[in-house]
Amino acid sequence: MELVNRQDPYLREVVRTAVCCRALTLLLQAVFNLLIPDHAADAFSPPRLPEPGAWDVLAERLLGGLARWDAEHFLFIAERGYLYEHNCAFFPLYPLSLRAVAEGALWPLQPLLRLRSRLLLSAALLSALFSVLAAAALYQLGCGVLRCRRAAFLAALLFCISPANVFMAAAYSESMFACLAFGAMGRLEKGQSWLSALLFALASGVRANGLVNAGFLLYSCTKRLAFHFQAGSGPGRKLSPFWRQLLSVASSAVVMCAGICLPFVVFQYYAYVRFCGPGLELDVPEPLRQLALDKGYRLAATSGVKPTWCSQRFPVVYSYIQDVYWNVGFLRYFELRQVPNFLLALPVTLLGCWAAGTYVVANPRHCLTLGLERRKAEQEGKPRAGFCSPAVFVYVVHATALLLFGFFCMHVQVLTRFLASSSPILYWFSAHLLQEHERWLWTEGAAGQTVVSPPTGSVLGALPGSCGPGAAATPLLRLLRSFPLLTPRSKCVLGYFLAYWLLGLALHCNFLPWT
Repeated sequence: MELVNRQDPYLREVVRTAVCCRALTLLLQAVFNLLIPDHAADAFSPPRLPEPGAWDVLAERLLGGLARWDAEHFLFIAERGYLYEHNCAFFPLYPLSLRAVAEGALWPLQPLLRLRSRLLLSAALLSALFSVLAAAALYQLGCGVLRCRRAAFLAALLFCISPANVFMAAAYSESMFACLAFGAMGRLEKGQSWLSALLFALASGVRANGLVNAGFLLYSCTKRLAFHFQAGSGPGRKLSPFWRQLLSVASSAVVMCAGICLPFVVFQYYAYVRFCGPGLELDVPEPLRQLALDKGYRLAATSGVKPTWCSQRFPVVYSYIQDVYWNVGFLRYFELRQVPNFLLALPVTLLGCWAAGTYVVANPRHCLTLGLERRKAEQEGKPRAGFCSPAVFVYVVHATALLLFGFFCMHVQVLTRFLASSSPILYWFSAHLLQEHERWLWTEGAAGQTVVSPPTGSVLGALPGSCGPGAAATPLLRLLRSFPLLTPRSKCVLGYFLAYWLLGLALHCNFLPWT
């Protein structure tokens, strides 16, 4: 029986919770933006052209908190294109989507709102939509990987109050990337490799770290090949010629990985033509030219000395921008003045290391064999369920690789949103911890239920395949209502999610340090 279907009440509850959290987030950002004065941050802030009207001012007051820090780049690219060189650090699929919605679905608002305001409204709508779809995709992925519906359900609910919540709601590409990445992972778990490769390719057109997702396809092909030979080595079984099977798997892996890399390569070529080609006269408004002079921004298609990356054998503008504009590199952020930013990233760092350590301790042989040895339980169709199941291995490796790269090579304060939008491990492991220490959430008649009774009239009762008896309704609300009675470990996990959700909104929406 399929683990997820359209009538799944858990899935409906995940979508309902995600919609409610998106609405609450938009309301809170508007309140915080009105009550807290904006900080005078040294961030990209292009002049508003043309002058805003009355409706534009209203849109800015209601949704302006979504257009802070990097969101200014996405909105500017959607409006003006890649006019400045450092804009090329932000990949095109998300700003193209913003422009498409602003010029398409929101075209009737053109007499009332200028393009910038329609783009801001597009960002609010698209980010809300993609974050809801990402929550649903994460639930479906969890059902397939964890083999435990209640764990997948709780993890998806935790995604709704993600510590990177403000970035899932703002004009950032995180929600779109999470939706595509989780959807692609889920399709791969169902054996739909080509559809998964397509979604992964779209994800690499949203964020550069989408290239890393090619590892999922490579691992899947390698695992399928290893299991094929192990199955064929038994008595009475015929094994197809080695070279034929290897060639088939290798060729499909190469084609799919090339497809994932294609958006990155095409975008680098576009940047090369735009900034390294013959100088063309662009119709750039004088305020934007003056901003380039004042800030030292390089304009596209201008005559004169070309940037140094143009003369490289493989000209890659992305790595050049990260190096020159933001000083991103190995150990470059390890300075005494960056201690507050390391403290900001400490919770997600500890959770990531804890998750990896827990998994390795629970599955030492599986980790040593890289998950390529078929276990007896898997052969009998009874794999272990939950966070420590064999299928989680590749996701742990992926999350650990991102964590190490982000901690040592990036601006460490972005680590929370980097992991929260790229890997399901943060949510799966947090759900695992809550399940382990708050068993009353799931067991009807347990002592915990005498303190907080389940909501009446809920559609979420015990379901087949839910990995335990009587999975109760709305565990997220029950956790929040019984917060003082939780174990210290559960308070830390849930407190981290809630604190970063609210603090992120209050600070980020007013240009205060939270990037």
